Amino acid sequence: MAQLSWKHHTLIQALLSRGPLEEVEFHSIFLGVSGRNPVTHPQAFNDALLKINKELAYVQFELRACRNQYDGKVCYGVINTVADEQSKLGSKYSVPQIAFYKAIIEAIVRDGEGLGCVSNIDVLNIRLDHQVQNDQGTQGSQSSVPSAFKSFSITQKEKTLDELVKDRWLCSSSAGKIGLGVRSFLDLRSWFRSSAVHSCDVCNEAGVKADMCPNESCNVRIHAYCLKKKFARTKGARACPGCKTRWPNPEQNKEVEEENEVTSKPTQSQAPPAWAPTSKRLRSSRTRDTSEVGSSYPSSTSPRGVPPLKKKLQSCKAEVMDPAESAPAPSQSSVLPPFPGRVTRSSKVVKQR
Repeated sequence: MAQLSWKHHTLIQALLSRGPLEEVEFHSIFLGVSGRNPVTHPQAFNDALLKINKELAYVQFELRACRNQYDGKVCYGVINTVADEQSKLGSKYSVPQIAFYKAIIEAIVRDGEGLGCVSNIDVLNIRLDHQVQNDQGTQGSQSSVPSAFKSFSITQKEKTLDELVKDRWLCSSSAGKIGLGVRSFLDLRSWFRSSAVHSCDVCNEAGVKADMCPNESCNVRIHAYCLKKKFARTKGARACPGCKTRWPNPEQNKEVEEENEVTSKPTQSQAPPAWAPTSKRLRSSRTRDTSEVGSSYPSSTSPRGVPPLKKKLQSCKAEVMDPAESAPAPSQSSVLPPFPGRVTRSSKVVKQR
């Protein structure tokens, strides 16, 4: 039996202490301990993993890689290859919590549309007594359901759900959807195959989150990241590898939607936008404010009902110089208010420059 070096121990310890790591992070650890980049030296990286798995096989462990079906990222982790009663003793979850987790997994993989998720409300409405009946067969009676399952409340379900998401057995989205976590993809590979979960037609892994053939009678599923690889070099129409039905291209549909958005935009010949009247009101208000400042900035336009300043001065002058008027001439203070910047000389109103 070959001996593992401290470099191999570092890789194993990193996965055991931190949990599953993404490919970029695990590659950086390998680069730090070996001085070789796994991208440029893939053979050295694969040889190290092979040597580690030979040693871990004696204790029924395996360093495994999987792909997260929701984002397509590759992750590495150490898993237990034997699910016996002794291995269950090392779990921190209680029996009702494990049954609750199993019921969630079954609800997700039974989805016939390949969405790979269920709503948060559906998860909280799961009844554990149904889980016991499924394990024991349809002949299971209500009396055989453990009391711990019957008393598993909504609060306990919410707490368990938070722990499963935190430990990355499950994942949650902002839209209130619950899906499989990266640890489930690592550990449940054999369970997916034994449970007859439809596999991807390209990578042969379980198609939990995958695109389905438009033909309802066809069971072909392909992961989104596998779909890009398969049809990357296809120039013609894409077809299902099983029934040869035309496979929809989401990228082309996206381009069509963008073109529709561009054509739906208003042109210059169409009606003016809603903000046009506001701009006109602003310009009108600016003109009115300018015309009201008569002494400093005279304007040819005046507000409605207010005569221009020049006509007002001529009218005042005519009233003062009219000799036919029988009444005594009014005082200048009654004819023209004392505007700033104006003085009187010889009964005439003169504007001070």
